[in-house]
Amino acid sequence: MLANSVERRFIAIILAVLVLLVAPLFLLFFHLTSERYRQDTVDRGQIMLEANAKALGKPLWDLDTESVSQITRAIVTARSVTSVHVRDSAGEIDIRMPEASANEVTDKDATRLSAEISYNTVDGVQRVGLIEMDISPRSMFADDRRNDIAFIVIFAVAVLAIFVAAIIGNRQLVMRPLLKLTAAIEATRRLGSRHHVDWYSEDEMGMLASNFNEMQEHLSREEDRLKQAHSRVSRIYNRTPAMLYSVDSKDRIIAASDYFLLYTGYARDQVIGKQFTDLVEPEFQTSYSERSRSVQNGPGDNSITLKFRCADDRLIDVLIRETFMEPMLSQTASALSVMTDVTELKAAEHRNHIQAITDHLTGLLNRQGFETAIEGAIASADREKSELACLFIDLDRFKWINDNLGHAAGDDVLRHVVSIIRSEVGASDIVSRLGGDEFAILLSGAPAMEKALETADRISHAIERRVEIAGSLVQLSASIGVALYPQHAPNASELLQKSDLAMYARKKAGKNGTRLFDPALANETRDRAFMEKNIEAGLREDWFDAYLQPIHDLKTGRIAGFEALMRMVHPIEGIIAPGGIIKIAEETGSITRIGERIFDKAVSRLKSFSHIPELANVYVAVNISPLQFEPALLERMAAVLLKWGVHPSRVVIEITEAVLMHNDPVIQQVLEAMTSSGFRIALDDFGTGYSSLSYLNRFPVDIVKIDQSFIRSMTGGDETARHKSRMLVEGIKTISHQMGCVVVAEGVETEEQRDKLHAIGVDAAQGYLFSRPVPATEIIARFANQAVRDNSRMTAVA
Repeated sequence: MLANSVERRFIAIILAVLVLLVAPLFLLFFHLTSERYRQDTVDRGQIMLEANAKALGKPLWDLDTESVSQITRAIVTARSVTSVHVRDSAGEIDIRMPEASANEVTDKDATRLSAEISYNTVDGVQRVGLIEMDISPRSMFADDRRNDIAFIVIFAVAVLAIFVAAIIGNRQLVMRPLLKLTAAIEATRRLGSRHHVDWYSEDEMGMLASNFNEMQEHLSREEDRLKQAHSRVSRIYNRTPAMLYSVDSKDRIIAASDYFLLYTGYARDQVIGKQFTDLVEPEFQTSYSERSRSVQNGPGDNSITLKFRCADDRLIDVLIRETFMEPMLSQTASALSVMTDVTELKAAEHRNHIQAITDHLTGLLNRQGFETAIEGAIASADREKSELACLFIDLDRFKWINDNLGHAAGDDVLRHVVSIIRSEVGASDIVSRLGGDEFAILLSGAPAMEKALETADRISHAIERRVEIAGSLVQLSASIGVALYPQHAPNASELLQKSDLAMYARKKAGKNGTRLFDPALANETRDRAFMEKNIEAGLREDWFDAYLQPIHDLKTGRIAGFEALMRMVHPIEGIIAPGGIIKIAEETGSITRIGERIFDKAVSRLKSFSHIPELANVYVAVNISPLQFEPALLERMAAVLLKWGVHPSRVVIEITEAVLMHNDPVIQQVLEAMTSSGFRIALDDFGTGYSSLSYLNRFPVDIVKIDQSFIRSMTGGDETARHKSRMLVEGIKTISHQMGCVVVAEGVETEEQRDKLHAIGVDAAQGYLFSRPVPATEIIARFANQAVRDNSRMTAVA
């Protein structure tokens, strides 16, 4: 039996109750009983003492020693009397039984009683002596105390019976079911099967046994379900077509699916307990270990791609995704991992990456790949304290080849240029096709500038040679820009950008050559960016306005019309010259929106002149850029005229020779439609082109405007130049008049020029002699003031 069994503890509790409660009560009862018997003995002794005191009265009076001795001997024979002492008052009689010293008490627990002996004489009651008696408690086993002893024995037997009954009851009612319950639990623990308690009663122990049996049945069912679930999970784990494995907190493999073993070729005992990093290529071991720790420490990106070595030494690229699992009960923390073979995906990704950074036509790096290569080269140059040079190459006349010989011929040209470039650069130099006919080369090593300029010169001369493409001899050339790192740019994008700026400057300067980047080019770029920003802000904030320059009829001196000239009125910079604006706007494509805005403003200004008699029938001339010509142009212009209520005959569309040089059927159709709608067409800057006279016959031109360079030459320079200029002006006037065109001279600044033009027969003129381009409000104010002066003069005359 166990040392700490329930039965032993129960017995110990009962014994403790007996010792701590029943035994004290028993002792108290015994003590009270003894005191009661002692008191009874004393009381009986007192009665016996008083009776014998009366009996001794006469013998002591008579001094009858014999009688006193008999009475004393009779008293001492009593069971509770231990000694008797009798003496008379005269001192004649002194009897002590049993014999002892006067002060000696034979029993230390005895109680001494005393009484005076008196005798009733003729003279009255006389004191004749003293009797002393020692009384001792009777033995517990005296005959008259047997009842008490019997009562105590009965009490002890009853307590013992209760003790025994309690032990037997505890054993039958508590210990037996508990032992059965303990045996069932122990059997369940040892054998693994759910055992029941064979105990049936309607008390608490029966309820406990019943609940335990129900719990065992419930747990048995749950175990069956768990076993089934575990079986299903195991089947799923092993049959899932994915490489599943689990690792503990120290990255040791603690489980691996059948598919994992089948795919990698390992046996289960080869991987269980093995460090997973032992199966990973060394270069990826550190990253995997760090990744594993980060998964355990918290959420984040739970995937990593690395190279895994199979049992047959085959390397595969795998993607691993891990889920960290918290420890449960006695289990340690672990991670469930899914490993996927992405070898083909990585290969496809590599191919896609190569395609993404490679030009498909030439096999060179594209812009993205080239910028990445520059960044890597810059990092190397920084480590080695060396220099880099970027060559930006743009082919001249490549668009002409595409347009006239076809795109296939253009592709042949590009491949030909690539072969030339490759032959002129080293194996370590990086060549790229940025797009279209643009190429870039990155050269490394010092001295970077000399090497770049020499390479650019060789490439330029090699490309310049005539080559046969698609059965035609083609003359190629290239504009090349050069920028250096770190002298000109601190990073890849700026290095490419500044070499592009240098190439663009070379192309503007005449093409076919090399230009080294200069900081002034960056200033030009900033100025251009500033202008582009202002153009967009001007369109958004309505900074553009149509300034008007009057065109005077040289015969009458009256204003025949106005030329609307675009001006940007910047709130801070003031009026910005239109030259740079128009050029940039044509390059960025915003010229169409600016042209529409100026046309609307010009027509609205013309409408505002309707109340001025002198200007009631004037026209307004509006310049149209070649880029504005499209089929919808006429519709938009007609909508503006309808908006302001202006007839098309009062609007002159000014075009330059550049518009007609395009020989575009669309332009021809738009011009003819404008003429049919009532618009008049003016040919601006006449005489500056190569074949201006032929345009008068081919296109519907109504007004010819002689370029100001001829007007200026009529009064400047030597006599011969003045004479030739006059003859040219006269010839233009004569031919124009013969073609039915009105002739207008531009740039008239002096009265001499005006007079000579009038003498030649030119119809109208405009220039600073008459007025600078001014806002419409100033023209209205000028005529208003003139009307006031005329009224004042007429009033004075009257």
